[in-house]
Amino acid sequence: MRTTHLNFNHLYYFWQVCKEGSVVGAAEALFLTPQTVTGQIKALEESLDGKLFKRQGRGLVPSELGQLIFRYADKMFTLSQEMLDIVNYRKEASILFDVGVADALSKRLVSQVLETALHDNEQILLRCFESTHEMLLEQLSQHKLDMILSDCPVDSSQQEGLFSIKLGECGISFFCREPVPNLPFPQCLEQRKLLIPGRRSMLGRNLTNWLNSQALEVQILGEFDDAALMKAFGRFHNAIFVAPTLYADDDTELENVVELGKIDSIKEEYYVIFAERMIQHPAVQQVCNKDFSSLFKSK
Repeated sequence: MRTTHLNFNHLYYFWQVCKEGSVVGAAEALFLTPQTVTGQIKALEESLDGKLFKRQGRGLVPSELGQLIFRYADKMFTLSQEMLDIVNYRKEASILFDVGVADALSKRLVSQVLETALHDNEQILLRCFESTHEMLLEQLSQHKLDMILSDCPVDSSQQEGLFSIKLGECGISFFCREPVPNLPFPQCLEQRKLLIPGRRSMLGRNLTNWLNSQALEVQILGEFDDAALMKAFGRFHNAIFVAPTLYADDDTELENVVELGKIDSIKEEYYVIFAERMIQHPAVQQVCNKDFSSLFKSK
């Protein structure tokens, strides 16, 4: 018998089971019992006259029919979420602006970038979340974020529907609470323990390669994913730490801290990453259209 009507609730439950990888996981995400979800899936199978899942070990995987249905369901529910996003941006109430920030980035520079998005727009409610570049990309692809600020771009050929724009770059310097006497840079880095960004970040990997190329016998005290924590830890322990060179121009930013030297060959880069649908968001538009060259320029 030909199917002429589809229950979209049943289809949504099926989609959730595929995404979560199990009935139990889908039930938790939907705040339902596993028995309820199983019943809905069986009803959908009856209407389609075919099995949507098959056993694989202890788990379930979509059958050939299930894979076909999931591809269409995924497009449908992704588009419906995009529709709701765009509709919500047009409402007169506060517009949520969920931003993911790579924890390796300078909090000062991130704050000034985000200030652009809020400028003269009191309707926007900003919510910031910190994590790794990889975790933030996953959340963006799942519609949990509107935009990401990160230290590396996204490969649009590998991440379909995601785009990145470079906002700027700044040089990197080594700082310490007290001067290191009688030694030029970079040899002075051997005199105190060193703090560097985590090697999961682009800057951390570049700095590690640079230190190896200089044949320096440095003692690394710690690696930090969080740039602000690295700076605070460096001050407290009188260790050498890394920060953007432009901090040296601001007496309030690094008070009672001296610059030991800077690296011209390594830059910390700042990118905005967004999904194609998010270009409709007024705050994303503000950031993408802003010229940040003066922000990243050292005096």
